[in-house]
Parts: sequence; structure tokens; C-alpha cells
Amino acid sequence: MLAPPSLPQSLSEPAQDEPAALSYRARIPDTGDATLDALLRTTSNLIALQEVAPTDAEGLLSRIAAEPARLWPVLDAEGYWAGRIEITQSPGTPVAVEIGVTPGPRYTLRQITVEGSPAPDLTAGQPARAEAVLGAETALLAQLRRDGHPLARIERQVTVDHSARAMDIAFTVQPGPRAEFAPPSVTGTERVNPEVVRRVAALRLAEQSFSPERLARARADVAALGPFASVRIETGPALDAQGRLPVTVEVRERPFRVLSATAAYETNYGASLRFGWQHRNLLGGAENLRVELEASRIGTDPNLLNARAAVTWRQPLPFGWDGSLVGGPALVRDRLDSYDRNAFVFNLAYERRLGERWTLSTGPIAEIGQSGVPGGTLSPYQLAGWAVQARYDSTQSLLDPRSGIRAQGSVTPSYAFNDSTAYLPLRLAGSTYFDVTGDGRGILALRGVLGSLVNTTAENVPPSQRFYAGGGGSVRGYDYQSIGPRTPQGQPGGGKPAGGASLLEGTVEWRQRFGENFGAVAFVDAGSVGAKTWAPTDDLRVGAGIGLRYYTAIGPIRADLAIPLVRQQGSGSFGFYIGIGQAF
Repeated sequence: MLAPPSLPQSLSEPAQDEPAALSYRARIPDTGDATLDALLRTTSNLIALQEVAPTDAEGLLSRIAAEPARLWPVLDAEGYWAGRIEITQSPGTPVAVEIGVTPGPRYTLRQITVEGSPAPDLTAGQPARAEAVLGAETALLAQLRRDGHPLARIERQVTVDHSARAMDIAFTVQPGPRAEFAPPSVTGTERVNPEVVRRVAALRLAEQSFSPERLARARADVAALGPFASVRIETGPALDAQGRLPVTVEVRERPFRVLSATAAYETNYGASLRFGWQHRNLLGGAENLRVELEASRIGTDPNLLNARAAVTWRQPLPFGWDGSLVGGPALVRDRLDSYDRNAFVFNLAYERRLGERWTLSTGPIAEIGQSGVPGGTLSPYQLAGWAVQARYDSTQSLLDPRSGIRAQGSVTPSYAFNDSTAYLPLRLAGSTYFDVTGDGRGILALRGVLGSLVNTTAENVPPSQRFYAGGGGSVRGYDYQSIGPRTPQGQPGGGKPAGGASLLEGTVEWRQRFGENFGAVAFVDAGSVGAKTWAPTDDLRVGAGIGLRYYTAIGPIRADLAIPLVRQQGSGSFGFYIGIGQAF
């Protein structure tokens, strides 16, 4: 029952002039059910508005009168169908408003009848909570759709028996026929050829059995083309004359020309800048052309400036195949502590997604240039190879992963023409993320890397093909590429990193978020570079540190400080790193 509200006499007197704002404080005493208490307090209009929307006496009366209508559905949803709400007020400044809620007995499910099959996952005797009933119904509908029934329907009739404090539910399950997708149609394109969108979607859908997962993959494939701000895939309300499910891909184009810029900084390596220009629909078929200019070691000796200019072309559906053709040329100038290099690099890869998580790519690579020890004479080299790479990603975010696994493996049979050497670079990298606290605010992140040059030694391949460790993306606390074998003293470039034939790296990092936008990390990195095929574990270099994070809508901005726990010749005493996104 609802008790009629009674305000103090002073609140019911008519106002002579402008009604005065009335301060009040509303509260809901505990009912004994913590979940119910939280829902009631979140739903209460009296509580929600008492600070942000002051009112006068008449306004308070209106809020009190409307409050039960807001709270009754909460009681019903939690199975308290015989509850009582009683609101009382006490004079004072502020006026005390108490919203008394007596839940009464919780009703239970009594009879569950199902016409059709399968049956929802509900059991007689369990609390008659709306969330459980709706959840079971939703799960059943999802199961029917996964089983290939696109037009499945479930009807529900609920009867509440107050005398028995019980709820009866009658379900009518109509699975409908299994069906295949019809060839998709496309709407919303303006300057992008709709046939490209149709073909990309059709590779996933046309003549395939209905599946929500196939719809999701088709949507992801169309979105990956690049020119679209939004992609939706709608299915028809009925089957066509051939018994197939109509499908419409709805897209909305976005600006095709894009300018981008990124920046990063390391104490041991200086500032770096990257500028890019991109056209997402160069010829009208969702072709992507990207031009990048990059420079690093900015602010140091100009002779040590690193630079890179690259052109990348992405062609969807090459030769009518599923996937993309990606590649292009690049000019590279490297002035590192490990080697100097001027080179022309070219790569071309056929890339194909296998499901939502796997991506495979393969294609030729070539490199022509000059390289040598830092400050020394550069010697010409030429190499060619064929790269094969597989990537797996089950994480939910590129810049701030909180769960899942990332893994990447590559093998590149190669040939160095100057030394007539055939060799096989191998590299395996993986990272995984554990949501320890269960709310995305406390994450344990692990990373590992393993690399090897098979059938050769480091001296027989160009320096750019060797393995190095140290720096912000490797072992923090050490200078970039400073870990591993070094060139002999007493010769040009002596005492500098020489690179190796094997690599071993690992990281353990704890990420803790504080408040809305801030977080901190603590980490330990370790790495080793060896002269032999497999990296030695008895020569590990270990760095440890802490960092701060500021979370933005794009991703976290990171600042890390690390020190080496095992000193390395030629490396500094600490490292400071700034960038966008988590370290890995």
C-alpha cells in the first residue's frame, strides 16, 4: 500500500510571491536485500534530483506523488510482487524525506510450460526475477539463431498468483525454418563502388547458412575496407521466393583524405615524429594509398638523424580473391648505435583474414642498399626473400588490451647476394592479458619474444637483418639496441652493438587504474641477444620500472621510467619513455 504524503503545515501554506526553493534530503533505509537496495536508490527520482534540481514545496509534493510509480517496477522485477512503499516527511532544514520500502515475500516460479522446443533454462522454485526470465529467453533466442534459424520467435505469457505468491510462465517457441543468406544488396554508397562492398560481404554470406557470427565477420570485413564511418548489416523480416534470407549492407562514407601525426620520446634516443597522408578511396574501389614521412633522433646531432619515406598501397579483392594486396617501396636512412644504413626496401604481401582473429600474409621482400658500422665505410648489399606471417588477436582494444591473447609468427626464407648466403629468420612474439580484478581496472600483462637466424651467423647477413634488444619496445631501462654482442674495441665502430643471431625477451607488467582517467604500472623486462642460433639464458639483461597512464577516448597516454638491474656496456643508467597506448 502507498501511504498518502503529509507535509508539515509550513510546506502547505500558499506562497505569497515567488516560491522559495526548498532543501530536502531523501533516503531509502536498507530492506535486507543489498541488490534491491542498490536498484531502488539508483531508480529513485527523489534521491537523484535532491542536489542537482532544487524545487519548491509544490515541486516536492509532485516528486513524492510520482515516486511510487518509479519504484514499483523495481520490486516487481526482483520478484517482490506484494511489496509496500510508504513515504514520510519530517520538518526541518532540510526537510527529511524517508522512502520506506517493505519488500514482503519474494515470489517464485511455479509452472513453466513450453509449446515447441527447445525449452528456456528456467527451473520451478527459483525466484521470479525479471532478469532471470528475460535472460533465459534471450539466451534461447540466440541459440536458435546460432543453429541457423534467422526468423526464430519466442512469445511469453506471465500470470502472477498473489494468493500462492507464485508466477506461471507459458512460452511459445517458434524456431522457423533454417535458411541460407541471399546475395547481399548495398545502400549508402556515394563515391565508393557498391560492387566492391557487395563482393566483400558476399564472400562471407552468399549461399552460406545463416549465422550471427557470419554477419559479424562480414560487417568487420566491410568496415576494414576503410572508407566508411559506419557499417550495418540488416536482415529481412521474411525469406525470399527461393527460401533465402535477404541481406542489406548499409554504409555511410567518411572523408577519404586523412592527415595524421604521432610523436614519441625516449631519453636515450631523443624525439621521433611521424606524418602521414592517406586516401581511402583513390580509384573508387576502396583502394587505399598511404604516404608516410618519419624522423627520429630529433634534437641530437643532425648527422645521426634517422629518416624514412614510404608509400603503401592496399588493393582489396586482388584478382577477385578474398583478402587484400598490400605493399610498396620505402627509402630508409638509419644512423643507429648499432649500424648505419641507406637502403631502398620493397615488400608486397597478399593478406587474408581467417575468421575474426586470424590473419595470414605472404609475399616477396627485397632490399638494396649500403650498410656498415656507425661512422664507418658503408658497403653495398642486396637481399631478397619471401615472408610468411600469421597473426592472432583476441583482444578487445588495439591501444589498451585488458583480456585476450595476441600472437604473431613469421618465417622469411632469404638470400644475401653479396655473401651468397641462404638463411631463415624466425620470429615468434606473443602477449596475453588477465583481468585480475574483473572490472578492467587491474590487469596483469605478459609478453614474450623468441627469434633466431637459422643456417647462418650474424656476420654473414646485413646488420639490419640481425637481432637486437633494448629500448622502449623491448627491454626498458637500456638504450635502444644496446643489449647483446658488441664490435671489438680498437677498430672503427668498436664497442658498438653488433647484433646477434638469436633473441629472447620477456615482460611482466601490472596495470592499475585509479579514478576515471588515471592509472599506474609496474613492470620487469628481460632480454638477451646471442651470437648462436638460440639466445643464451645466462646472459639476460633485466630492467624494472614504474609508469603513469592518463586515459583518453583514443587510448592511454603513457610515461614510463625504468632502470637497468644488470648493467650493460654502452648503455645509460635509466630510460624515460612517452607514447600513446600501452607498451604492448
